[in-house]
Amino acid sequence: MSSPAAETYGPIFVGVVLNIVLYGIMITQTFLYFTVYKRDKIWMKLFVALLFFCDTLNCAFDIAFTYLPLVNDFGDLASLNYASWVFATDPAMTAIIALFVQMFFAWRVKVLTGSITAVCVIMFCSLCQWCGGIGTAIAVGMIPEFTHFQQFEVIVIVWLAFSAVADTMICISLVWHLRKHKTGFSQTDDVVNKIIRMTVQTGLITALCAIIDLVLFLATPAGLHLIFNLPLSKLYTNSLMSSLNSRAGWKYGNGLGVGTSASELGRSQIKGLQMQSEYGKRVSVMNSAGQEVYIDVESHEMIDSLDKGPSPSESSDVGTVKMFALPRKSSEKPSRASVGQAPSRPSVTF
Repeated sequence: MSSPAAETYGPIFVGVVLNIVLYGIMITQTFLYFTVYKRDKIWMKLFVALLFFCDTLNCAFDIAFTYLPLVNDFGDLASLNYASWVFATDPAMTAIIALFVQMFFAWRVKVLTGSITAVCVIMFCSLCQWCGGIGTAIAVGMIPEFTHFQQFEVIVIVWLAFSAVADTMICISLVWHLRKHKTGFSQTDDVVNKIIRMTVQTGLITALCAIIDLVLFLATPAGLHLIFNLPLSKLYTNSLMSSLNSRAGWKYGNGLGVGTSASELGRSQIKGLQMQSEYGKRVSVMNSAGQEVYIDVESHEMIDSLDKGPSPSESSDVGTVKMFALPRKSSEKPSRASVGQAPSRPSVTF
């Protein structure tokens, strides 16, 4: 004979465990963000901190509504059939977190695509799911019995259905825009494909989880939907943080180095190489003629000669890129010592 708590608190326990595991991933993602992206705008950092605070609060509430009936009210079988006010905070917190994340992605859709229609649809669906989540929390407080949760299935449908529609719209809008604006160059298209894969993975995970949660809620009163409902908030925050933390891979994933042929270098790649190089750093590339080309980046100060001396507001740093090629025989490799003996070094100033 199964335990009286197995039917209700079995799925709740599994959902809380998954929620805590995803919270650990969120901690790592947040630490990496504040470590790597120190130059992000202050509003972005505050936004990430707000999401992390909401996630922490949600985890505390989840642990509390699991602890109260299983520990404090141990042996009281009646308490296993009723949801406490702490349990009612979960749909509200999930809807609030989803609203923040979906509004951020709606802003990203506006910046990338400029489509006001898509942004309005996403914002409308996001606001509807937020209202549905708050309404679900209120309904749980009015009807706390787990077996009677299906009496307010309409508000739950509004919450989860509009949440899935908003996530799907975000995914479709970004993927459609990125595929439409491919350049035809292999290196840039590889970066675009990475962004598309990341967008599809993060967008469809939350949409799919919301749909499964809704189907199980309508199909059975056993509480199996809570396995997918409780970790839903962490899926939203982790999808956003993975999108923010993957920006370094988009920018530097196809970096240039030894072995890259000159025929593969366009003007945009050379410009990106100049911007990414540090002062005093030597970068080498291989051209199609078998020559190793070294690029030296140096720093010089430019001062107005009409003045007696430089002032902080009138001086600026400019970079000088010096490029020189060394012939390479098929059986020999260029040495570092021969580089300094090059007779001429034509320079290009940018």
